[in-house]
Amino acid sequence: MSTVIHSAQGALFDAADGLPQGLTLAPTFIDAAEEHALLEVAATLPLHEARYKQYTARRRVFAYGSRADYETDRLPPVPIGELPAALHRLRERLAAWVGVAPEEFVHVMIAQYQKGTPLGWHRDAPYYELVCGVSLGSPARLRFRPWPPRDPKKEDIVTIELAPRSAYAMRGAARWGWQHSVPPVPRLRHSVTMRTARN
Repeated sequence: MSTVIHSAQGALFDAADGLPQGLTLAPTFIDAAEEHALLEVAATLPLHEARYKQYTARRRVFAYGSRADYETDRLPPVPIGELPAALHRLRERLAAWVGVAPEEFVHVMIAQYQKGTPLGWHRDAPYYELVCGVSLGSPARLRFRPWPPRDPKKEDIVTIELAPRSAYAMRGAARWGWQHSVPPVPRLRHSVTMRTARN
């Protein structure tokens, strides 16, 4: 049986719990008013289906700043530009939480998951280092499995129950030694993901 842990237990997580080392969770990172402001921003953005090389994902996204260029296999330096106030505040708070300067987040993305939308197994593009996310709306499950898979078994999967308004950060082994995915969500969900560039 795979391990299932709720984000509200975040303060209790350590490597001994079987979780990826370098995974940090905050169960109530933002309040309801902040969540509402971020969802209002999402409602104004020209969201589009996410494309990765020849693959088109079902989630819809909009991003600010540098985006991986899969044709040239690099991360062009693109200024983040002026973020909407709610995203600007969130960027500053996430930066303080993980101990980086706000401007180190070179990529800010809002994603929309309609009911039933999944996100398949993957690791984030290798041009990014630290990955932080905040959940909005529907609860979701964030699953992890070791990478590369060697004789994969269901019991290798660790599942985090992400509550609305919770945050996570992936670095170190959690970032590079595990894949992650999101099973189909039960109702409309949005997320905000921020990434630093890999040196």
